[in-house]
Amino acid sequence: MKTIAIEHTRLAYYADFAIYLLAVLLLPGLLWHYSPMAVRAYLPLAGLAGLLMWTLIEYAMHRFVFHGMEPFQSLHAEHHRRPLALIATPTLVSVTLIAVLVWLPATLTGGFWLGSGAALGVTLGYFIYGVIHHGVHHWRVKNAWMRHCKRQHAIHHHNPRINYGVTMLWWDRTFGSIQKPIDNQN
Repeated sequence: MKTIAIEHTRLAYYADFAIYLLAVLLLPGLLWHYSPMAVRAYLPLAGLAGLLMWTLIEYAMHRFVFHGMEPFQSLHAEHHRRPLALIATPTLVSVTLIAVLVWLPATLTGGFWLGSGAALGVTLGYFIYGVIHHGVHHWRVKNAWMRHCKRQHAIHHHNPRINYGVTMLWWDRTFGSIQKPIDNQN
């Protein structure tokens, strides 16, 4: 049985960023242009709701799936062993998960246009997460917020039972799974 490959070639790894960047740049215009006038005012709210929903998805996936369920836990452990390797969720898998677990339920609940807006918000969150997660492992950063993200994520790699959020630590604070760096614990 063939397993899912989580380590990518450089081309596949960076193509994922390009695909999601194109999606978050093109889909808002398409949604706005083709949606009925009656729902257009609600599309930004649906997108914002999806973006906020992403923060909880990011936390829950990282904590309960990548650090709690096989085979994902073993696959994710490879990222912890080799944090500079080009390891990521395959694009086809992430697109399918967003479509089935976000777009479909949101569409069944709020209709095609609002469901698509919410899925776009989740997609934007996923793209931002991907860029930031790549940055905390591969970039020398000068920006204070990114340095903070990098420190918090380094703590997670040292102790995988804390600091599950990569882009936001709201849910770590809410669920008590945060540990701040020593220099920020006042």
